[in-house]
Amino acid sequence: MPESAHGPEPVSGSAPGPERAPESARHTVLLAEDDRAIRHALERALTLEGYDVTAVADGVEALAQAHRGRPDVLVLDVMMPGIDGLQVCRVLRAEGDRTPILMLTARVETADRIAGLDAGADDYVVKPFDVDEVFARLRALLRRTGTGTPQPGQQPQPLAPDGRPVPEAPARAVHDGQVVTVGDLRIDPPARRAWRGTRELELTRTEFDLLELLARNTGIVLDHSTIYDRIWGYDFGPGSKNLAVYVGYLRRKMDEPGLPPLIHTVRGVGYVLRED
Repeated sequence: MPESAHGPEPVSGSAPGPERAPESARHTVLLAEDDRAIRHALERALTLEGYDVTAVADGVEALAQAHRGRPDVLVLDVMMPGIDGLQVCRVLRAEGDRTPILMLTARVETADRIAGLDAGADDYVVKPFDVDEVFARLRALLRRTGTGTPQPGQQPQPLAPDGRPVPEAPARAVHDGQVVTVGDLRIDPPARRAWRGTRELELTRTEFDLLELLARNTGIVLDHSTIYDRIWGYDFGPGSKNLAVYVGYLRRKMDEPGLPPLIHTVRGVGYVLRED
């Protein structure tokens, strides 16, 4: 169904953001939105912001363009005719495509957002939205996935919300090549596989990303904001239960009777993966 009643705020007054890329480093955006007014307005705003935009009206064409052009980021409406945005996500992720995906939706229920994140989306914007929020979320996704534009000679550095570098690869996490080992937990990031002892863990994309982040920072307490920023690209806010839900999923899949728990809650702060 079209979502024309929930379009973005007018874009005529939006000033170009401070992070506009030079012509030689323009990021490519694939925009899929079936509502013509929203599609045209957002395409124009993104173009003025410095992006190269390909705009399509349905999920079938979105998949075709994604296969043809390899954009830096996708912006997908959830409700589209034919193939909806969630199915586009599922197909691309099943193919191993890791391109960041920002969803546009009029659905505000937490269950709907979780369904989208489980389908492979990286972030959500709820209609009606301000284009400046879309710009900010796109910048966050591009930074998080390493497709931002660093200065010459610099490598992108993941930062916590307070601006401090997020610690990676502490001494207690043993790296055998690209495999991360913590006690009887083994994680193979390139293959996106994980084992507890001899038992392979069946993890969703988000569960794997969360487990890898915790394992690479073994013994270090990561606060809620840092985890949200690294996994989803922004902080859902203090009232969100999304992180607790995913930690619960991981614990149920990892922990068995007789095995010590690896993921520990630090009340009021966040989570830490460690051997007791």
